[in-house]
Amino acid sequence: MKTKFFSPVIFGAALLLAAGCASVDSRIAKNRAAFDAWPPAVQDKIVRGQIDVGFTREQVAVALGEPDRVFTRTTADGTAEVWSYRDRGPRVSFGFGIGSIGRHSATSIGVSTTSGYRSDEKLGVVFDRNGNVASIEQVVR
Repeated sequence: MKTKFFSPVIFGAALLLAAGCASVDSRIAKNRAAFDAWPPAVQDKIVRGQIDVGFTREQVAVALGEPDRVFTRTTADGTAEVWSYRDRGPRVSFGFGIGSIGRHSATSIGVSTTSGYRSDEKLGVVFDRNGNVASIEQVVR
């Protein structure tokens, strides 16, 4: 008699890990010519899913994927484009809302911060007027 051990939790974690690795690899594969032309230090960071100040929009997109949201920030220095990335990890939240179940059909009450980031966003990439990363903002909750 054979017994099979299947854990949905372990399977799900392995699937997420494989998907995360494959997504960086697939973005590199789609942008192979550009990736090969970038300096080795840039390539090394991108392979690890990391970015740095001075990276271009294309380099950020290959390293992190397309942003979940794009917004602008205006300061005394001018207007900057900000790419925001959500926290896709597990989280627990409590709250209430009014509306029906659906992707965009509910109305809820929440708290807003002055930083421009939503409660599920973890990273902001601020671009200068030349389209290069000017700063990287880690959202700490």
